[in-house]
Amino acid sequence: MSLYQEIVLPSGQKYSQPLGLFINNEFVPSSNGSTLTAENPGTGEVITSVQAADPVKDVDRAVESARNAFKPWKSVSLIERRELFLKLAQLVGENTDLLSQVESLDSGKPVQANARGDVEAVVDTLKYLAGWIDKTGGEAFSPAKGKLCYTLHQPLGVVGCIIPFNFPLSMMSWKWTAIAAGNTAVFKSAHQTPLSILVFAQLVAKAGFPPGVFNVISGEGASVGNALVSHLGVDKIAFTGSTKVGQLVQINASVNLKPVTLECGGKSPIIVFEDADIDEAAKWAAFGIFYNMGQICSGTSRCFVQRSKYNEFLTKLVAFTKENFPVGAPEDPNAVVGPQITRDQQAKVFSYIEGAVAQGCRVILGGAELPATIASDDKHKGGFYVSPTILADAEPHYKVAQEEIFGPVLSVGQFDDYEDAMRIANDSQYGLGASVFTQNIAKAHEFADEVESGMVWINSSNELDYHMPFGGVKMSGHGRELGRYGLLNFTNVKAVYVNYCKL
Repeated sequence: MSLYQEIVLPSGQKYSQPLGLFINNEFVPSSNGSTLTAENPGTGEVITSVQAADPVKDVDRAVESARNAFKPWKSVSLIERRELFLKLAQLVGENTDLLSQVESLDSGKPVQANARGDVEAVVDTLKYLAGWIDKTGGEAFSPAKGKLCYTLHQPLGVVGCIIPFNFPLSMMSWKWTAIAAGNTAVFKSAHQTPLSILVFAQLVAKAGFPPGVFNVISGEGASVGNALVSHLGVDKIAFTGSTKVGQLVQINASVNLKPVTLECGGKSPIIVFEDADIDEAAKWAAFGIFYNMGQICSGTSRCFVQRSKYNEFLTKLVAFTKENFPVGAPEDPNAVVGPQITRDQQAKVFSYIEGAVAQGCRVILGGAELPATIASDDKHKGGFYVSPTILADAEPHYKVAQEEIFGPVLSVGQFDDYEDAMRIANDSQYGLGASVFTQNIAKAHEFADEVESGMVWINSSNELDYHMPFGGVKMSGHGRELGRYGLLNFTNVKAVYVNYCKL
């Protein structure tokens, strides 16, 4: 049985796709021979099938590999560890073209508008993490004469990393924070997007990382993911995905009280006050939800505008979206919005649009039908496309303003004053991000202080920086990724008391 398959990309380029589980720096077959099908969201066609891990034997193999590598890895000098990260970043950079095309084929991301930027972000993340590797020291102080206290930040052990389908490579690279902190890891890819991480795995071995430091298993979340979460040999779980699954992860991880970082769903508000730059607000509102086909956990998917500027905002929002977010096949260099990840997800988005109209919304752009340019394209009309859709006159209690859709759908409503805006912004089970547009700096900071979210964007939307922690509150999860806070999430803090005086 071959664990590689030659695949022809839409560009005509051929490459060898690994199909096995990546354990101990080798591609190996599944213990039970089961496979997982990878589909092309742009056409609806099957790409290939990869090996699917046995929930018992293969998860055990991967965890054992990581466990055996842990002590040697945490003993590797910080300088050598940093150099390995920089070498891997270099290799990813050299393979940007291939990785971005595979990422696009597997996830439906337009190559130029999304996938290439995602791969470039992997390079940047690895370089950023390399800089932190020798800077994770603790604190020290002398509480009294003859006394010294200090803290150590030590790696936890084996970390189980569960990554989502919407950013298969870039979200994976965020969880390399675990490895930077001295842990070893078992990564489970999303069952919808198993391909690009296996291509990346080849580069990990080529960079010189010791066997077992980085392992990859493919499979369904309910079986393979749950086996990883509940495994007694795993010391921490880092999860990115839906709130519903995140709740199960937290419950199942409690079997050995392992710590859990949960980055779950969101319904981030964007609040536009009448004193805002309406042109800028409209641009950022579109970017905040239509980027990556609306498949963004932190997407600003519910917008509320002060009444005096509501109609002006809608006009500018529609015009900007029409001009800047064309729908097209992932390989089309002019496409900005590609397909949804699966046919079921496409149907779910259409259902939300139809439900919003039934509740009282007006569709002022897009709608619950295949985009016209795709419907007339024989090659791609079987793909899972949804047009950027704007729903006007949404009330805060409407389903589209309360539930995570995870598609290119923006609901827009109105508010009266600051108190009304704050009430609406916080009227959500989620708390990942929040955006506010105003020229009043006092109002902006007051909003940032009072809104219930892990991140706030003032006069922008959905920005991130590697130096800043990413994460939410309420049903959006807990724990942080990126920045120093993210690094510390993958360590155990040990307090050390030193006495050098007589009792």
